[in-house]
Amino acid sequence: MLFSIRAMALTIGIMWAIVFFLVAATQQALPTYGVAFLEVMDGLYPGYAPGGFGSVLVGTLYALVDGAIGGGVFAWLYNRFHRSEIGIRI
Repeated sequence: MLFSIRAMALTIGIMWAIVFFLVAATQQALPTYGVAFLEVMDGLYPGYAPGGFGSVLVGTLYALVDGAIGGGVFAWLYNRFHRSEIGIRI
């Protein structure tokens, strides 16, 4: 069975964006929630800084793109290993 690269990229991108949005939006209401996670994301996503709702949207867009790229690469690598004669077959 092979993965659809497009479907995997969209699925993981959307899921990662939802997770990021929920953590960042919750942190707006409860300032101590998810601080460590959002500080890590601050270091990874240029232009994002924990703060107002605008930064929540910026971080969510970064998470969408980041997750889509990661999901696409994962599906592509899986398909490559699955098809190869010396690859790992599960």
